[in-house]
Amino acid sequence: MSRSAHPAGPRHADVLPEGHYSAPPADLNTLDPKVWAQTVTRDDEGVVTVGGIDVKRIAEEFGTPTYVLDEADFRARARAWRTAFGPDADVFYAGKAFLSRAVVRWLNEEGLNLDVCSGGELATALSGGMPAERIAFHGNNKSADEIRRAVEAGVGRIVLDSFQEIVRVAHIAQSLGKRQKVQIRITVGVEAHTHEFIATAHEDQKFGIPLAGGQAAEAVQRALQLDGLDVIGIHSHIGSQIFDMSGFEVAAHRVVGLLRDIRDEHGVELPEIDLGGGLGIAYTSDDDPREPHEIAKALTEIVSRECEAARLRTPRISVEPGRAIVGPTAFTLYEVGTIKPLDGLRTYVSVDGGMSDNIRTALYDAEYTVALVSRASDAEPMLARVVGKHCESGDIVVKDAFLPADLAPGDLIAVPATGAYCRSMASNYNHVLRPPVVAVNDEGARVIVRRETEEDLLRLDVG
Repeated sequence: MSRSAHPAGPRHADVLPEGHYSAPPADLNTLDPKVWAQTVTRDDEGVVTVGGIDVKRIAEEFGTPTYVLDEADFRARARAWRTAFGPDADVFYAGKAFLSRAVVRWLNEEGLNLDVCSGGELATALSGGMPAERIAFHGNNKSADEIRRAVEAGVGRIVLDSFQEIVRVAHIAQSLGKRQKVQIRITVGVEAHTHEFIATAHEDQKFGIPLAGGQAAEAVQRALQLDGLDVIGIHSHIGSQIFDMSGFEVAAHRVVGLLRDIRDEHGVELPEIDLGGGLGIAYTSDDDPREPHEIAKALTEIVSRECEAARLRTPRISVEPGRAIVGPTAFTLYEVGTIKPLDGLRTYVSVDGGMSDNIRTALYDAEYTVALVSRASDAEPMLARVVGKHCESGDIVVKDAFLPADLAPGDLIAVPATGAYCRSMASNYNHVLRPPVVAVNDEGARVIVRRETEEDLLRLDVG
């Protein structure tokens, strides 16, 4: 798979046929470090460990399914992004990938900023100790209450997503006697993972104000005229799970062109440009993501080159990696329940979770890998489909993968690269309880988000 591929799923119904899977690996016991968290390995008995703690102990203490997060890996990735971009740029962790108060604390300690997109994420950020001035507030339909709370808290920037929001934020800021820093989110007509860079159809989406037709320029003009707003820059986001930097090059060219027009029309050089997130990770061994220092170098060079051509001062760059930081740091630990061989097809392996803890396979046709982790095995590989316990035929966790033919009920298997979006998008479908998040470091394992209980479910049911 090339860097331009999009494992989040086909965008234009270009669905792969049944039976699209790679050949079995030479050794099913091997754990690809590109896919698994940094401290994950097998011990001398073949049991997988993370942070020196084996998964059987984790399952015994915390149950299954459980999201297991490698704190050392998370912190190392956060530092790598911060170091790659340096002091003259800003790294905003995208909280939508996964957010908890422990994560907020880690981000604060590692010097990253935080991007939130709802009142709940804002509350978590503030409760976890993130300084308000290092928070960016996104969203295409922020309520008046959310905006008020953000302005009162003193968030560092609000990303304006529509003409109505420009007026709304300005009015609320003025009513509170404040001048709120804002960025204007624009849609530049670039869709990163299909290379259809000039197709205007990519502006057919709910986010941002289109660059086409002069709408983005008009939005900036209106915002500059309102006393309650301090326009500090332009925001652009071109896609998700991106491996190819070409889309950023086209987007930067168009954003810088808007900055040039703003300077020429209003005599103002906006000091910041946010290029968004969407940087890809390895979900399978076929994926080939770029390292943070490669991305930082490429983005910096692209923006500098475009600004030089437009005779603009190079603005301060911001990026929003969420998936790229937390995605590879976690795996989901399951217990095998039933095994159902289908002659001539594959073997269905049912686990004690499913689409309630990982909706991405059903929603995006996302690809994952899986491994037997409670022991090693020398058995022959069998083509398996890992499915959940829900009353839904689309309840698939891993569509096609190879597992040992001696797999048995009670074995533990794990799906890596589930740190991003899995817990964030988890549900109570079939009234299944959402799993806990267990963080592991050199001091041991601890719960940072507890497992839901039946009492939690019934507490919301007023009867």
